[in-house]
Amino acid sequence: MNYKIMAASLLLSAGCSVASAKTNSLRFNPDSFTRQTLTMPDGTQINYKAYEGMYYVTNVEDSTYQTLNIYVPEKLADIPKVPILLRTYVGGYAASTAKSPSPSDATGRALEEGYVVCIPGSRGSNSTIVRNGKTIYTGMAPNGLLDLKAAVRYLRYNDDLIPGESELIFTDGTSAGGAMSSLLGATGNGREYDKYLKKMGAADVRDDVFAAICYCPITDLNHADMEYEWLYGCTNTGVRALNAAQIKISEELAAECPSYINSLGLKDKNGIPLTAENYKEYLKGFLIESAHRALQEGCEISDTIGFAFYQDKSGPMGGGPANGRRGAMRPGNGGRPPVGDGRQAPSFGPGNTPRFNKTSDFVTGLDLDRYLAYVASVTPLKTPPAFDQMGVLIDTPSPENNVFGNEKGEAANFTDFSLRHRLNNGKAKLDREMVSRVDMMNPMNYIGTDKSTVASNWYIRHGAKDRDTSFLVRA
Repeated sequence: MNYKIMAASLLLSAGCSVASAKTNSLRFNPDSFTRQTLTMPDGTQINYKAYEGMYYVTNVEDSTYQTLNIYVPEKLADIPKVPILLRTYVGGYAASTAKSPSPSDATGRALEEGYVVCIPGSRGSNSTIVRNGKTIYTGMAPNGLLDLKAAVRYLRYNDDLIPGESELIFTDGTSAGGAMSSLLGATGNGREYDKYLKKMGAADVRDDVFAAICYCPITDLNHADMEYEWLYGCTNTGVRALNAAQIKISEELAAECPSYINSLGLKDKNGIPLTAENYKEYLKGFLIESAHRALQEGCEISDTIGFAFYQDKSGPMGGGPANGRRGAMRPGNGGRPPVGDGRQAPSFGPGNTPRFNKTSDFVTGLDLDRYLAYVASVTPLKTPPAFDQMGVLIDTPSPENNVFGNEKGEAANFTDFSLRHRLNNGKAKLDREMVSRVDMMNPMNYIGTDKSTVASNWYIRHGAKDRDTSFLVRA
């Protein structure tokens, strides 16, 4: 428990009544709750205390969204320090209200495990208020992130009153919410945010978190368009069926990606440099490993979507089709099975080699272009540019264009590439304010620097056929 903060607030109250009034308005009331019950899918009932509708800043601009809910199970986990799951339901960079726990996601599971759950609301591209008779958009970047950081500060500021350990905050989100979770994990205590948080009246404490859980994070927006086209350009004249104008934009964007990849100075786990020349091979390792694990869990994977399999001769039909999958001989071996016992584990570049046994087949290779065509056939790909689309080939703004707009609700470009095409000016560049806003919404700008306190624990998951953003962002 953070008794130092409580003592500091008592000292402030003696010296400055105005500051004290603002600070005390953020104090959590442990007696203000209702008792509620959540029924899990298996019928298990979870009893918990619900603390709802609390403001996490003193200067509330948008009372619809700038609140949080805290849920405390009647039976806390039997461990010395109970973690707190902070779940954001942000989607499409839109606003999200503070919600209740769900039996179908991590919030219900966390309560069942005896963890404390916090679900904050946050402003987004569609949140508005009426001020002096005018509609004001309140969620322009980075306001949504600032709200979530203020919620983290609320938890830490009230560590002495809220059950759970504020040094063990896990953030969780999907898609744009995954981006927010990654930002909370990467930008802890980032100096660039301080002036905004102070103006909002957030608690004057740290906002770093212990762990970030990120599902398909729609992030790295500075480079997401080029990454998308560099990966999926192989489908342009096939299943994606782009027209001539779209292909031209796709090729222009894809051409910018190699220099970006090469500038990062990345290395694999063995210290081998990763460049545009070998990055797709590196990426294949993740997909092969994922497919192999799916086989181990009993999934069936068609042999028509790009994966190659090997199956022992003792399998059905002497190595023929089995369980809806066809085993393929290892490439480069003249069509003959490997020597020894007839089975060799494939090489899984970035991760650990999955376990296998002598009676199950395993993945030996991947035709990446063929697999990407399969992904595009399952759900249509986005057309170029995938994210900063406004004014390039169509006038319709994307959710990302909207979140980088202004208080009048006017959308804006957030990359030089799209700005140049919209203005038909090859020398156009984003202004300094927009560059700063975009930078503050990209966790890649903080990881590996001294600008922030980065979470020490990460879980990042991108579906193997999820095409909402490029696999490069995940890898």
